[in-house]
Formats: sequence, C-alpha cells, structure tokens
Amino acid sequence: MKILHRYVLKEHLGPLTFALTALTSILLLQYIGKHFGELVGKGLPTLVIAEFFGLSIPLTVALTLPMAVLVATLYAFSRLAAENEITALKASGVSLVSVLKPVLWAALGVTIVMIGFNDQILPRSNHRLATLQRDIAQKKPTFGLREQVINEVSPGKFYLRAGHLDEASNLMREVTIYDMADPTRRRTIYADSGNMGMSKGMTDLELTLYNGNTQDVPTANPDELQRLYFDSTLVRVRGVGNQFQKTTSDSYKSDREMTVCEMQAAQDKARKEHEMARKEFEKRLAEVKRSKAVVSKDLLETDTSAPWDIGLGRWYCKAIALLTPKAAHAQAVSTRTAAFTQGPAPNPLDISALQAQRIRLDDSAQLMEAYSVEIHKKFALAVACFVFVLLGAPIALRFPRGGVGLTIGVSLFVFALYYVCLIAGESLGKRGLMPAVVSMWMANVIFGLIALWMLARMGQEGSTARGGDMREMFDTIRGSIRSKIGRKKPVIQPERAAA
Repeated sequence: MKILHRYVLKEHLGPLTFALTALTSILLLQYIGKHFGELVGKGLPTLVIAEFFGLSIPLTVALTLPMAVLVATLYAFSRLAAENEITALKASGVSLVSVLKPVLWAALGVTIVMIGFNDQILPRSNHRLATLQRDIAQKKPTFGLREQVINEVSPGKFYLRAGHLDEASNLMREVTIYDMADPTRRRTIYADSGNMGMSKGMTDLELTLYNGNTQDVPTANPDELQRLYFDSTLVRVRGVGNQFQKTTSDSYKSDREMTVCEMQAAQDKARKEHEMARKEFEKRLAEVKRSKAVVSKDLLETDTSAPWDIGLGRWYCKAIALLTPKAAHAQAVSTRTAAFTQGPAPNPLDISALQAQRIRLDDSAQLMEAYSVEIHKKFALAVACFVFVLLGAPIALRFPRGGVGLTIGVSLFVFALYYVCLIAGESLGKRGLMPAVVSMWMANVIFGLIALWMLARMGQEGSTARGGDMREMFDTIRGSIRSKIGRKKPVIQPERAAA
C-alpha cells in the first residue's frame, strides 16, 4: 500500500470510529429509555436485561454504519481540502482519482462485510431478541402497589386501588378491586381494609379483605346487579410472582429473523403455491363462466400474475453454495413453513371455492413480496456505504471550509432523505404497488447518480475551490435557482412603420 493511501485511510479511521460509536450510542440510549422501565418493572435478572440490550446492538449498527461512513468521508476530505493538502497533491501531479481510490476500495470492503453482517449476524440476533421478548412478555410484573393509583396486578384481568398503604405491615385501607378475569361478568369488590401477602410457593398473591361487598354485573345483561356483603373474604391472584423462564430453542422465524437463503427458499415455496393457486383459479373461473353464473366484476378482474423479481437472492445463494455448500443447504432447510388458506373443493361451480383460490393467490403473492423486500433491503443498506463515499467526497472537496457545519448539515439531510425513501419503498414493495427491486434500490440509485454527476464536474475543474464554505454552498444553490427562474424569452419589438 502506498504512503498516500495509508494516510488518506488513516484520516477516515478516526471520524468513522467516533461517528459509529456516537450514532450507535444515541440510538441505543433512545431504545433503552423506551424499554428500560418495562424491563426493570418485571423484576428480571441483570444478565437478562444486559442480553436484551446487547442483542439490540446489531440492528442499530446496521442502520448507523452507512451514516458513520458518510460523516467520516465528509469530515476527512473537508479537512484535507481546508488545509490545502489536496491542492499540494494536485500540484505534485497526484490526481483526485488516486486520492479517492483507496477510500473507494475500503468502502467496497465495508460493503462486502455489511452484506455478510446483514445476512448472518443480524437475523440471528433478531431471532434471539424476538425469542427473549416473548419470554419476557410471559413474565408477570413483580408485585408492587402504589396508593391512590389503579394498579394492574394481572395484565388485563385484575386491577387494585388502595387509598392508604402501610409498607411495613402490608395493610390496606379503602380498597377497590376490579376483577375482569371472567368474560361473562364484571366483578367489583369494595372493602374498608385488607391485608396482602404471597402464597407459600411465592407464585400467587393472597388478599384478605374485611367489611365490604362484591358487585357482579353480567356482560350479557348489564341491567342486572348482584351484591354480596362480607365481613371477611380471601381473594387469590394466581401467577403474580412466577419466575422468568428463558426459551432455549424456537423454530419460528419471521422474515427479519431469516438469512437470505432461508428467505429465498421460503419465497420459492410461495411461488410454487402461487402457481398452483393460479391454475386452480383459472380452471374454476372458466367453469363458472361456462355455467353463466353471476360473478362479481372484482373477482373476474383478479390479477393472477406472480410478483416480478430479478432473483438477487437466488444468485447470492448460488454463490454461497459454491463456497460453503453445506452451510447454504442447512440454511435453506431451516426455513419456516408458510401457511396458506386452502379453499374448499366440494362443487367446481361453487363461487366460494373460487373466492378461496383468490385468497390463496393473494396470500402467496404478499408473502413473496415481503420476502423480496427484505432480501433487497439487506443488500441496499450494505451498498449505501459505497454510495455515501461517492457522494460525500465531491461535496467536501467543493466546499472545503464547511467544517463541522457542513458535515452535520449534509449528513442530517442525506440521512433523512435516504431513510424516508427506504421506509416508503419498503411500504410500497410489501403492498405490491412497486417491484421490490425498484422500491428498495431507488434511494441508492438517486444518490449514486447525483454522486457520479458531482464527481464528473469535479474532474473537469482545473483546481480545487479555495474557499467554499456553507454560505457559499447556499449562495450557489440560490444563484442557480434565480438564474433559472430569471431567464425570460427575448421580447421582439415590432419594426416601426416608415414615416
């Protein structure tokens, strides 16, 4: 490696590390702030909470690494240009292509690493995180009451309010209990006082209530009211203090918990199901038309074509199979079994059977679109690292005195626009309004074309701009807009008639 290449890459390493750490920490802290109260309130072990947030890091890194690459590119090239190092290199006969070459090769390497990260590490961490979240959801919250507040003792079933609480003796006064465990009735219990404690196994909550009454209202007939008075009664709430149990194995996977080869195998299976449903639908539709039965226009105009895809996942899996055939085969076999709605087959002229085949068509098509979107999303996020290097370098060289302001401003604008396009494309692709290859790659294509245009213009310039800063950038944009708006067609004056 040349000294120049090492120097340019070294200039990027520091900003890249700082930006990746800062952005990941910010997003992770936001995620922690959102879920920390729920996790701590359930009395989970510290290691489980640490594992929960540790498994959230890969998803955060997948989103923040392209951002960090853009920040590092803008900052590094802006510093090189501001200190006239680019000018000195050009004066020494070193072209800008030579300066950009090591960064582009490094960006290509980061892209390849990100493809493997998004394909292998990210889905596995998402799967473990989803399993852990289901285990946490089954854990009931640790019992802790606050006075003058309606406390949810058992989620959706049992609520308790106490006017006064004595933490030392567990005595309660002015107790109101809302028992909604039985769907056929609504029970409300009022008591002057009570005492609470746990059962011997520390799994159930036992409430001993004094001097009160119970009101039962049937849900089928809310006008009826049954009231029962008591001097003392025992109310037990089961499962309040159960222990957290971690699932060791879970075979179910959503599309974000699967590798590319697993999704491709599931998509191929959905495509076969779609083809079978299409043939059956067309057969039944022809029979219904021959019988001259009344069929709705919407059913007659059903689109039976399969969603279009370029087969990016299939090419990738073939390449993986050549390198690691056993691993690729194992990934393809471990895919989940997709559930489709099978239509009834009593009478070939039955309209309901025709509608059932249409449901099979829609379900299989939606599943294919969902898998296709997720496959392209994994590759599009990885390629964004390379696109952002192409985009950041000419911007930084054009406005060398932009400094931190340029880095923050351009980064925020590009991030916002890119992820808006990504989210919108994901929604359009899964709804079938746009092919996945178009919806998920349009942001990369747009920014890539802009970057190539700026690189071409940068290559045509005789020297680096000596003073560009943020103000000049805005003045350039404003002047360009004014020049386009201000252009008017020349007005041709009529010739004066001869006197």
